[in-house]
Amino acid sequence: MNTYIYPPLTEWLELSNRPTKKTQDLQQVVLNVFDEIQNKKDKALIKLTEKFDNVKLSNLYVSEQEIEEAKSLITDDLKNAIQLAAANIEKFHSAQQEEIKIIETTKGVNCWRESRGIENVGIYIPGGTAPLFSTVLMLGIPAKLANCKNITLCTPPNKEGKINPAILYTADLIGINTIYKIGGIQAIGALTFGTETIEKVDKIFGPGNQYVTAAKQVAQNFGVAIDMPAGPSEVLVIADNTSVPKYVAADLLSQAEHGADSQVILLTDNENVLNETIQELEKQLNVLPRKEFAAKALENSRGIVLKNIDDCVNFSNIYAPEHLIFACEKAEDYTNKIINAGSVFLGNYSCESAGDYASGTNHTLPTNGYAKNYSGVSLDSFIKKITFQKLTKEGIQNIGPAIELMAEAEELFAHKNAVTLRLKS
Repeated sequence: MNTYIYPPLTEWLELSNRPTKKTQDLQQVVLNVFDEIQNKKDKALIKLTEKFDNVKLSNLYVSEQEIEEAKSLITDDLKNAIQLAAANIEKFHSAQQEEIKIIETTKGVNCWRESRGIENVGIYIPGGTAPLFSTVLMLGIPAKLANCKNITLCTPPNKEGKINPAILYTADLIGINTIYKIGGIQAIGALTFGTETIEKVDKIFGPGNQYVTAAKQVAQNFGVAIDMPAGPSEVLVIADNTSVPKYVAADLLSQAEHGADSQVILLTDNENVLNETIQELEKQLNVLPRKEFAAKALENSRGIVLKNIDDCVNFSNIYAPEHLIFACEKAEDYTNKIINAGSVFLGNYSCESAGDYASGTNHTLPTNGYAKNYSGVSLDSFIKKITFQKLTKEGIQNIGPAIELMAEAEELFAHKNAVTLRLKS
């Protein structure tokens, strides 16, 4: 981890940079893959899966038999843990459902809004070195609550052509059974254009590496919506002298282990906290099974000492972290100053892992500074809001003259006439 002691304000923006690839390079790779999928469809998917995942598939679809086999491979303890997490996530997201409120804006003019689930959604679940079955809960549960008609799940296979059994168990638990063995850019392309096997969707959800993120962003050019840009994981920890360095180090490593392109940031007003945390990082890193990934991520990570906690919050708002951990006893005192963050964890016991798995909040969050203009996934991500209005005779009489005047001022006389005819009758 690179350290900086009291860097001047002029350097803050540079210190907020992420270790990302050039966007132009990524987009060209995506466009090449998309073009192949548009032209060759399933054949392209099989070819690309062999190229990128080193496995030749005869069938992209996950069968019921494979799902049943997977269920038998999961321990009862893990099943219970997944069920506990599912219950909390469902409870938190169910509370986001809105009642219909009819508002009488003027006597005889009633307006309201109703929610409708997006009919066809695609869920991308990262696999490979870290099969994120927890993401199935985070995306599948709100999709079900929103009454999305068709939910398609794509996730990369291993070298034996199989999907991690925990992913299949979790999908089955919440009622998702349209599952395909396809990952990376090719999965996003399949969901964008459709193939002989995979149906085109209206919106794509799910985190991934920089290639998946770039593919999702390009997909928007082809009429498909996405949840948000959600690339390599990141965490920013603000710690003062009331923090626990071994907890802070553990939280930093929990994100660093995602992959070499992840980034973690430690901000503190206390140089001793920085030094003690770095010692703990070295100690804990050595016993991690994924220490190679974490060590690589730490090369692109930073520990920064600033003058006070207010400066730490200001730096954090510039960085706009995916995860923000406030490792301070009085963390709540600063919540109103937090402007840009995907999800916030307050106090020494609120580890980021809680939000990743079982507290109930969603872990699909904006990265790479997009927390400045995107929210994390919620129930709203899976629904559209449709406005309704009903005017009575009294209602059109009350607002009609104002509409006529405004339409005439904009020289839209057909608009005016639609009102005039009603008022005359």
